[in-house]
Amino acid sequence: MTKQSWFGYAALAAFVVASVNVPAPFADARETMRDRLRERLASRMGADEGPKAPESETIAYGRYPLQRLDVWRAKAADTHAPLIVFVHGGGWKRGSKDNATGRFKALHYPEKGYAFASIDYRLVPGATVEQQAADVASAVRALVDRADTLGIDRRRIVLMGHSAGAHLAALVGTDERYLKGAGLSFANIAGVVPIDGAAYDVPAQTRDGPPIMQATYKQAFGTDPVRQKALSPTLQAAAPNAPQFMLLYVQRPDGVRQAKAFGDALTAGGSLVEHGSFPGEGLQGHAEINRRLGDPSYAPTAAVDDWLKRLFARLSLR
Repeated sequence: MTKQSWFGYAALAAFVVASVNVPAPFADARETMRDRLRERLASRMGADEGPKAPESETIAYGRYPLQRLDVWRAKAADTHAPLIVFVHGGGWKRGSKDNATGRFKALHYPEKGYAFASIDYRLVPGATVEQQAADVASAVRALVDRADTLGIDRRRIVLMGHSAGAHLAALVGTDERYLKGAGLSFANIAGVVPIDGAAYDVPAQTRDGPPIMQATYKQAFGTDPVRQKALSPTLQAAAPNAPQFMLLYVQRPDGVRQAKAFGDALTAGGSLVEHGSFPGEGLQGHAEINRRLGDPSYAPTAAVDDWLKRLFARLSLR
């Protein structure tokens, strides 16, 4: 999201929520408009409008228009480079590989010697969250199938996602049905990096999460407790899972609470878990950790770089 877009939304939000005395039913209408605006703003945070990094290759991994991904090859001469697959956010209903990946990742990770891919996936309400998770797995399969051509090491693949994408990456990393549906397994995923997600436990988030996101959660997950549980990475984290996770988050109370509970469940399930807790509050912090990840001057970048280096080094020795 550009600075101009941000200030435009902020100005509109200020107008909508201004404290003025209006008669009913206009007060109710204003309240509804305010909630919808806040929800839309929340789901758009993290977008970074502008040209994407050059030198990508676009691959179709399915027959639908949104089943596409961009991949950037590693800059190093190594022909078997590790791969990071990024899943964008946007409240499960918005966002794209072109504007919600952040400007640094597709430059930084190839420079570090890793291939980097950013995927599109079908969006709610035209698709279900289950289909979105299946899309993530299918995108990984498409990259695995092209590993020799792209210079990718099939043993060293990491899923990374922000916000709704953090939830989807975490779900694929805890419920193996999605990978198996694409002919893969947890053996194909070396690790998962969810970035500032807050819906790892869907029933808890629909009960305790911020009011401005409740309509988004209801649209994505419905109201059936059985389905909500099935779509909750925390509640699917009994073994087996992907072997390693690095949970990144800023200081949003629900995000911190959810990440810590998810980490505890993963540890109990046998995964190795590291936490990266960084400054940042509210939607601004939530957006910044996505937009700036990969910026060498931003602290979370070094933390993730160190985790990736250790993870990939261990795997290269096998």
